[in-house]
Amino acid sequence: RAEARGIAERWLAEARIGRDRVRFALPPSQAQVMAGDVVSLETTAGLREFRLDRVESAGARLVEGVRVDSSIAAAPSGAETIPTVAAAQTTPAGRVYPLFMDLPLLTGSEVEHAPHVAASAVNWPGSVAVYQSAEDAGYALDTVLERAAVIGITESGLGAATEGLVDRGAALQVRLIRGALSSVSSEAVLNGANAAVIGDPATGVWEVFQFTRAVLVGERLWELSELLRGQAGTDGVMPPVWPTGSHFVLLDGAARQIGLASEQRGLERHYRVGPASKSYDDPAFVHEVHAFQGVGLRPYRVVHLRAGANEAGDLELSWVRRTRIDGDSWEAYEVPLGEERELYRVQVWAAGVLIREEEVTAPAWTYAAAQQAADGVAAPFEIDVAQISDRYGAGPSRRITING
Repeated sequence: RAEARGIAERWLAEARIGRDRVRFALPPSQAQVMAGDVVSLETTAGLREFRLDRVESAGARLVEGVRVDSSIAAAPSGAETIPTVAAAQTTPAGRVYPLFMDLPLLTGSEVEHAPHVAASAVNWPGSVAVYQSAEDAGYALDTVLERAAVIGITESGLGAATEGLVDRGAALQVRLIRGALSSVSSEAVLNGANAAVIGDPATGVWEVFQFTRAVLVGERLWELSELLRGQAGTDGVMPPVWPTGSHFVLLDGAARQIGLASEQRGLERHYRVGPASKSYDDPAFVHEVHAFQGVGLRPYRVVHLRAGANEAGDLELSWVRRTRIDGDSWEAYEVPLGEERELYRVQVWAAGVLIREEEVTAPAWTYAAAQQAADGVAAPFEIDVAQISDRYGAGPSRRITING
């Protein structure tokens, strides 16, 4: 009778908790999570275990699971239970999800070439340690993240928009791993509030933007609207559309810069990220390899690119440079150069073929009629202009089409 009662009670318990189901998204970097795994998730009723029954790969990996209770399966059938006083339980730390980001200068006080790292987890372990090394051995502690970043995955696309103007188009939907967002005033946004990045950790491309309105529309699902796009010079890397499954990180100070020597830019380095209470060789640590270009050194894209022909048939171009350093003051007569010298790359393209490339030291260039004849170009053709940094190279270019 005791055995039969135990089996029946276990079946009833499994049926009861099996009504609780979850569905959420995992980033591509969490490829180790498979169907059949049991994961711990924080719910309104506390920490609960769920068995993953389905994993669907579609950009962000869509996961469906059902609640389980390992204590039910572990109890021997028909065993008589003895009442005990429950001991204090510690919440097990969830697996850490790190994001390394090569970002432009945001405040001006950063190390120019150093990337940022942020991390989140369903169950935050209290603090997260970041170790680095030139190889997968001999790691040294780099930094400790004291709080979880607000990280999410987009559930809608975000098309390109004009920088410097409020984008009042369709709202961007973001499902967060944890945390919350809030709306702010337009004045607060103009003073730097609600800054975030959207991007792809696989390519290392990130766009900085700001949002005014944040509305909770579902479980951890937020709609962001009234956006300021392409901030901090990232208009030059804004794609035609950020697809569903892109990453979102709120720039609220949770991310930290990691130590990277200037001469280490472009070189692969190994990183291990996990609970600070554990050793870096613990299975809880995530191992990743990254190389960074030092985007904080990248020149901004030029603006106000114009072209016009003179009486001799020469094509005269002019533009206005921007600066990545101290460029927000209204009192300065001219923004700082921010580079060792002023230098630009000018390229002439026709039918997708590079026809001519020159470097100039002033924000103007003349494409003489004789040069056009020698190059054999005829309208329409394109001219690209980019500022050059001695430390970084050419920044994103601005293009103008010459139609004759």
